[in-house]
Order: sequence, then structure tokens, then C-alpha cells
Amino acid sequence: MSFKAAVRHTGDVAIVDLAGRLTLGDGSGTIRNTIKDLVTKGDKKILLNLNEVTYLDSSGLGEMVGAYATVTNAGGEIKVMNTQRIHDLLQVTKLYTVFPDYNDEDTAVRSFGRGAGA
Repeated sequence: MSFKAAVRHTGDVAIVDLAGRLTLGDGSGTIRNTIKDLVTKGDKKILLNLNEVTYLDSSGLGEMVGAYATVTNAGGEIKVMNTQRIHDLLQVTKLYTVFPDYNDEDTAVRSFGRGAGA
């Protein structure tokens, strides 16, 4: 399965639905290009939906960290939801402290109105 990113909006929050293996080669550059497009268009609240991500390697983690840097440098916020499959990886790398994580979309979208980490 090739890696895919589909963008949809709920209010002023851009939700990026990711699907597939986020690895060197398969997903390399997809998140980066998607996030750059969103930031260029003025989106400041971005939610990565990882529900359909089947595997994540160090390159995939690098893509996520790069997305975080791009969004925060533009004055925005980035959060993640549905990290069940990669929860342990986020714990080991301590990235759970960087990416606020939510289990449902409504809570995640509402959290943007309450500030970072809410």
C-alpha cells in the first residue's frame, strides 16, 4: 500500500488523514509537502489523523518532527490523534511531549480553541 495523505477541514482546523506505511521511500516527503501546502494557504491549526498508519519508522518520525517545526515556525499548532499503533514508539522517543494526542476527532478539534496542550 502506498502512503497517502488526504486533507479535509472542520471549521478552521485542517485534518490530515494519513494512510499506509510511513517509511523511507513509501511516505517520504508526503507529510512535508502536505504540511507546506497547508501552511502556505494560511492553515495554522493542523491535526494529523494516524488511524490508518500501519507502520512508522525513524524516517516517518523525522517527517512528523519536520511537520511540527514547519507549523510552529509559522505560528501554528499541530496535534495528532489515533496513535494506538505507534503509541510505544512515541513513548520511547518522548515525542508524546511534543504532539498532544487525542483519541477522538471532536475532542481534538475543540482542543485548538483552548490553546496548546489543552
